[in-house]
Parts: sequence; structure tokens; C-alpha cells
Amino acid sequence: MFNIVLYAPEIPANTGNIGRTCVVTGTRLHLVEPLGFSLDDKTVRRAGLGYWQNLDVTTYAGWEDFLARNGLSPADERLHLLTKKARRTYAQSTYRDGDYLVFGSESSGIPEPLLAAESERCERIPMLRDCDSLENADAWEAHEESLGHTEDRHEAILRQDICGNFVNPDDYRISALNLSNSAAIVLYEALRQSNFPGM
Repeated sequence: MFNIVLYAPEIPANTGNIGRTCVVTGTRLHLVEPLGFSLDDKTVRRAGLGYWQNLDVTTYAGWEDFLARNGLSPADERLHLLTKKARRTYAQSTYRDGDYLVFGSESSGIPEPLLAAESERCERIPMLRDCDSLENADAWEAHEESLGHTEDRHEAILRQDICGNFVNPDDYRISALNLSNSAAIVLYEALRQSNFPGM
């Protein structure tokens, strides 16, 4: 059985959709607080439809609580940290029954200190460059500059690059997949590698 871990998820519908995917694949769902919603939120349940009561889900007070309750260390080879800031792709990884596929919050991903400390655990989903996939990539950049985040982001990228987490600071991608799409892509590759019935 595989495990999907959502680290501080913010959008209830994404968690509901991922929960539904977990039920139909026999995957456990782990939710690491803080959550951006209540599990009683009707949006979570609506997205999960009739599946929610069949979901194997556990909530944790934080990352350390998650590690401790599952008998994991931060460098455990069963952890796969999914981020757009990794050199290795998910397709280059080997997945085994019992592995944990960890996804960060929709707005900020997995915290950078964790990625930097465990760069060997980091994996990404390949995507086209912003200039190849977004007609309005320049507008995104201009918006981020107006918010004052571009310089801070670039500094963080340069700092983290020393740890091997970033492909190229000048090729940073604004665009990203929806959290529930990302979880499904990686989960189905893990299931394919483990000979999930019907694959």
C-alpha cells in the first residue's frame, strides 16, 4: 500500500479529489497540519463524494509528529519529496510498496529547509518552460515583481541551489500542475511499478 502525504494543504477540493484517488487505489492519505480548512468542510466532502467514509486518513500535528508516528527518519528512503525544485524526475525514481509520496501546500510547496536537508529525496514532474507553456509568462513575472517577491525568490533559489535542489535559477518555473493532478501522476507511476492490478 502506498501513502500520499499532504504537507499543509490549503484547498479543500484538492484534498477531497486526492482522497477519492486514494480510495480507488487502496492508498493511505496523511494530512500534516496546519490545514487550510476543516475536515468537516463541505467542499472536502463534496470533492470526495461518497468515498470519504471509506478513506484511510490520518491527521498529524506537524512534520515531526508525522515522522514519529510512522517510524520514519527525515532521510528515510521511503520518502519521496515532490517539488518543482528537484533535479531528478519522478520517472527516474523507484517506488516500492509502503513508500510515502509527499506533496507540499498549493501556494508554497514543501518548506525549503526540508528540501535542502533531504535533496536526495526530492523529485519533480517534468513540465515545459513558462515561455513555452504560458502565453502570459511575462505578465506573471511582472505581477510577482509588483508584489516584491521576485528578488526574494531569486535569492532563495540561489541559496538552495548549493544544496542541489534547483535545476537552474534562471529557468525557474511559475507554472505548475494542480496538486490533485500531481498526486495522481506520481501515484499511478508508483502503482505501475508495483504491478497494480489492471496495469
